[in-house]
Amino acid sequence: MSLTLLTIVLMAATTYLTRIAGYLLLRDRVLSARTKAIMEAAPGCVLITIVAPHFVTTSPADLLALAISLLAAMRFSLLPVVVISVVATALLRHLL
Repeated sequence: MSLTLLTIVLMAATTYLTRIAGYLLLRDRVLSARTKAIMEAAPGCVLITIVAPHFVTTSPADLLALAISLLAAMRFSLLPVVVISVVATALLRHLL
């Protein structure tokens, strides 16, 4: 199994486990609004750990793709942002 595929599988598993763990551990409890917000943000935090290293890159393609991703994140929900980010990164790396 390639390292890239292994990374994708582990990220997917981590995201899934954060969702299912919250449900299994807290299903019989009444949660405050703040706790609910934290539980809903956990998968996004995993995604940020993937994106954050690109803040320190010197690659113009990656920096431009990061800017596009940040702008998309201000306007759209998570799924469109991920799609826009992946497409922008691929195109810019190919072109630059």
